[in-house]
Amino acid sequence: MRYRLCVLTILLFSIFSCSKKTEEFVTEPLSDYMPLEVGKYITYRIDSLVFTNFQRDIETHSYQVKHMVDSEFKDNLGNTSYLIYRFLRNAEGTDDWVSNGSYYITPFFDRIEVVENNLRFVKLHAPVKEGSSWKGNKYLGTDPYYSFGYNFGNDDNMKNWEYRFDIFEPTFSYNGENYTDVYTVEEEDALKNVPITDPAFIAFKTRAVEKYAKNVGLIYRQHELWEYQPNTTGPDPYYIGFGVTMWMVDHN
Repeated sequence: MRYRLCVLTILLFSIFSCSKKTEEFVTEPLSDYMPLEVGKYITYRIDSLVFTNFQRDIETHSYQVKHMVDSEFKDNLGNTSYLIYRFLRNAEGTDDWVSNGSYYITPFFDRIEVVENNLRFVKLHAPVKEGSSWKGNKYLGTDPYYSFGYNFGNDDNMKNWEYRFDIFEPTFSYNGENYTDVYTVEEEDALKNVPITDPAFIAFKTRAVEKYAKNVGLIYRQHELWEYQPNTTGPDPYYIGFGVTMWMVDHN
């Protein structure tokens, strides 16, 4: 009887041991969604939201911008980084390209960082899957846009924004352009009194979202931060802030 119990115990242990499986999630490499190679470029059409006439009127200025990987270098910590040059021309694409500054991108095994105008962002972070999140603005200080002349409340908590891979779309279309294998990275979505139905009260809009296509890179971006001040004690209400909507129209 004791022998039979021992055999049964061993048999049950063997069965449960064999049935136990370890699931291992295999993520796509971040480089699939932000390829970096010297000579690679992406051209975007941009609609820029600006406030004119002493910040009382809203206008949209349109143009094209090209982002081109110029060279590879080591940053001050010895990390491999890529220098990106930016060029502008008219929205129709008939003018010559004009230099418009530069920034750099540093890829790590688990994240990709972009540094522009001395502001560092963690644009992508592993694992690449729906629902995965990270602090994309964790390197930013308080009021990061104040030094650029924007004294508004939209950037007060930017450091705490929770980026996340929201959805994966096999196909995505915008303004007549079609893209495939696209991940959406949600960054922030907040507004108040927008559209402005009561001009006597403050209004604001903070919308930040990006889309990345596999083997291409960034294909769509909306980055809109503005505030409306009713200025009840002054002569006129006014806006402060900016907005950019850009989408890819060409790449190599």
